Amino acid sequence: MNGIVIAKSNLKPIEGRRLEYVERKGVGHPDSLIDGIVDNISMELCKEYMDRLGFVLHHNVDKGLIIGGASEVGFGTGKITRKIEVILTGRATEFHGSNKFEINEIAKMTAARYLKENTRFLDLENEVIIDSKIANGSTDLNSIFMRESEAPLANDTSFGVGYAPLSDVENLVLETERFLNSKEYKNRMPSVGEDIKVMGLREGNKILLTVAIAFVSRYVNDIKDYKEQKEKVRQDIIGFAKGKTQRRVNAIINYGDSLERKEIYLTKSGLSCESGDDGSVGRGNRVNGLITPFRYMSLEAAAGKNPINHVGKIYNIFANELAKDIVKRYGDSGVAECHISMLSQIGRRIDDPRSLSINLVLGKRADLKGLKKDIGSLAAEWLSKMTELRHDMQKGKYPVF
Repeated sequence: MNGIVIAKSNLKPIEGRRLEYVERKGVGHPDSLIDGIVDNISMELCKEYMDRLGFVLHHNVDKGLIIGGASEVGFGTGKITRKIEVILTGRATEFHGSNKFEINEIAKMTAARYLKENTRFLDLENEVIIDSKIANGSTDLNSIFMRESEAPLANDTSFGVGYAPLSDVENLVLETERFLNSKEYKNRMPSVGEDIKVMGLREGNKILLTVAIAFVSRYVNDIKDYKEQKEKVRQDIIGFAKGKTQRRVNAIINYGDSLERKEIYLTKSGLSCESGDDGSVGRGNRVNGLITPFRYMSLEAAAGKNPINHVGKIYNIFANELAKDIVKRYGDSGVAECHISMLSQIGRRIDDPRSLSINLVLGKRADLKGLKKDIGSLAAEWLSKMTELRHDMQKGKYPVF
């Protein structure tokens, strides 16, 4: 592969910049819910194709929408008055030889199972409508997918990007949402719903976390109780942050509340999509779990794309994993940050990208010449293991949001 270019970056290390914004939409946010649903549909289709044929057929189910419902909520009570709708679309192979695959039934069953496993208070029978309109794919793309080659041929002309390591505030934002949505924390504070969004602002050495949490009405008795519970969660976040960063951290929860008017973020289900908040595939977190406007980012909707030859998924995951490995191996040799971008061409082998650019933020004593040789060999090794990486993607080893 001749397209690997390794160079010293002119970027200032992120930790040395004055300002950072970092966002994470939690697992119950409607954008994350639909990302999780469609990616699990892809994994289930892969399993069905493998079980019956021994190989995966072409599919891209990276389109989907959650249409928010309506609800009536009060302290200790709540009901959904208009159902939440989940609409699934995209393309998948329905027929292969004498085999027929029930692609829409698989999609609907997978969506229901995902919602059941990742929410606590949705009544799927009475509060959710799931519809699937997945159809057969393009003849051209099916042809490229099935074309014989030593390696799969790229489904698209597209790019992927990644970087490592996560900054202080990036890691804090990511881990804060995971902390609040952990089973352990839900046992302690069942009023904290799954729909959580964490926005991190770092100004110098100060970090402010603005956190939106859909509280669950059945666990909140009155406005005084809500205020006390919100403060308890705020203190828990600050305490958690002390174990993650040396910087000074403050947190604000549900900044839009008006306690005087009793206008607060209270839900029946712990989800904002019960009352009008919609979700769409690709509008949420990137494959590293974050939205990071001060970093390399792709607008690609990775969730639901097939893990066999769609570079919109594969290259974004690959770039992040390679960047992490480079920093892990060569951090002590002066690699402070690694930024990777890679470009495919439709019909070209996925393990032979048209371009693979590796930009290194280096310490003053780093030996760029030596690093180029070692990192070039490492990148070539990673490309040679593309098939292994894809098999792990089929099993959901690499989250896409």
